[in-house]
Amino acid sequence: MSIKKSLMVIGLTALGSFHAVPAISSDSQQADLAKGKYLVQLGGCNDCHTAGYAPSGAQTPVQNWLLGDSLGYKGPWGTTYPTNLRQFIQNFSEAQWIAYAQTMKTRPPMPWWVLNAMTTDDLAAIYKFIKSLGPSVATVPSYVAPGQPTKAPYIQWPEPPK
Repeated sequence: MSIKKSLMVIGLTALGSFHAVPAISSDSQQADLAKGKYLVQLGGCNDCHTAGYAPSGAQTPVQNWLLGDSLGYKGPWGTTYPTNLRQFIQNFSEAQWIAYAQTMKTRPPMPWWVLNAMTTDDLAAIYKFIKSLGPSVATVPSYVAPGQPTKAPYIQWPEPPK
């Protein structure tokens, strides 16, 4: 057999083996992405993690979602800034993200208890949706400790009741 025919046989054999592996259906992928988008919207993720989302009445284009914001939240804990979730999630596998989200405890105003209460399927859908948006190098200010000066604008958070 000629080299050309041998390569063709090897290629066809390899191609045939790919068909033997069950692929995730496009419908299943689309359903996961739609569910993740829904949970991001319903969970209020964009309210803080997407600049201008709430003031625009949720009219921010999806390609601008979850890039973080330079508007901080200042309180007794210091000043926190909404993370660029598209960049943040790049550091996690799906399993790592789920484990992190189920146990995270963060500074206000992040409602970490909402993520802690979500099902594994919900967290997987959020992960897949955020990953589908692609990474971003957009930067946001870093956390500022209590009593330290802040340069970026912030919302003064009230003291919790005692």
